[in-house]
Order: sequence, then structure tokens, then C-alpha cells
Amino acid sequence: MGASRQLLRFVIMGAPGSGKSTLALRIIKHFQLKKFSSGDVLRDNMLRDTEIGVLASIFMAQGKLIPDDLMTRLILQELKIFTQYNWLLCGFPRTLTQAEALDRVYQVHLVMNLNMPFEVIRQRLTARWIHPASGRGYNLEFNPPKAVDVDDVTGEPVIQRVDDKPETLIKRMKVYENQTKPVLEYYEKKGVLETFSGKETNQIWPCMHAFLQTKVPQRHQKTQLPHKEKSL
Repeated sequence: MGASRQLLRFVIMGAPGSGKSTLALRIIKHFQLKKFSSGDVLRDNMLRDTEIGVLASIFMAQGKLIPDDLMTRLILQELKIFTQYNWLLCGFPRTLTQAEALDRVYQVHLVMNLNMPFEVIRQRLTARWIHPASGRGYNLEFNPPKAVDVDDVTGEPVIQRVDDKPETLIKRMKVYENQTKPVLEYYEKKGVLETFSGKETNQIWPCMHAFLQTKVPQRHQKTQLPHKEKSL
């Protein structure tokens, strides 16, 4: 890949609360990739009441997972906008069916998997609050909103997602593990999987950054790693 002129197709995976979004933002800060978040795309479609957004809202209101074919159609449709860019997918694929569908259209060159202890994730998620309309996230322990219980930008209330409440967290993590294990095995067989382990984002990032420097051609690298970065 180093000498090739082909576009870079990367994926970042990890359990809810493992720091995917924070690390994805650092990656695009240092490397010339466009971040593409399935959560952002889904929220945008739901707010705009598109056909897919309306269908997704119905499934979510019923407490059901959004079907693979619906999520795949949404993501592949949106990815067409990024055809001429290097991209980093965050939050997709989550199932083997989604991974296989993505593979039929794009060659994925690297999948970065975040391995973080469950207890750390539990502490993170139970302290996490979000602004529903934008998806902006806060953590009461290390990144709280400036004013209690309101979003920094809009002043609207922030909430704790039902999924982040302790009573639903173990079940949610089980679902993620069952869905994702076949995906990781799929990418491991393809030789594109790299796992990064740690208890916090700032512990994982230096290893990830050093690894990416060996995988991303120099022309796609933007900045040097600073001594310290704020953990989000």
C-alpha cells in the first residue's frame, strides 16, 4: 500500500464507550482521511425524515436493531459522496453481513479494533451524556458540559441514553460481542485486522499513531504527534 496510488479505505471498530470517535478524530487530524460515522449519517437521515431515516426511527422506537439491509443501503449510498477521498469508517460494519456487503463494493485496507476492559467501558458509559439532536457527547468525569445538564453549543438539555444506563449495559455489550466477533474473524482472515489494547484513549493513541505512520504513505500524513492531546 505504501507505493500505491490507490485510495485508502480504513475502518475503526470497538465496543460502545471504547473511544472510537475520539480516536477517529485524532486520526483525521494527523492523516488525510475523511471521517465517516454511521451514527452521524443515521441521525441526519432521521432528522430529515428521509425514507431510510423514517424506517430506522420505527425500528429504534420498537427497541429493535436496524436491519442489515437497511443500514447497508444507507451507508453505501452515502459513501458515494466520498468516492475520491481516503476515508475512515466509524460504526460500520457491525455485522458479518454488513462487512461482506461493504467488501463487494470497496476494498478495506485496514481495520483497527479497540480492545478495552469491560469495567473501564462501564465507568465511561454510565458517566456519558449526549445532546440528542447533534450527537455531541460529554463525560461527567473528564469532559462535562460547561453548565450542568445542558449542551455547550445550543443550551438545550443533555440526556443519558437508555443504552448507557447500568441496567442495560451488560446486555448491550453481549449483543455487540456476538455481532462483532464474526466481523473481526472475517477481517483477520483477510490479513487487515490490527488490535490495539489499553485502558484509556491516551494509552492507545501513541501506538495507533506509530502504526499508522508505517501504513499511510507520507503524502497522506499531515502533522507530527504532539507530546500531549486532550482526552475527549
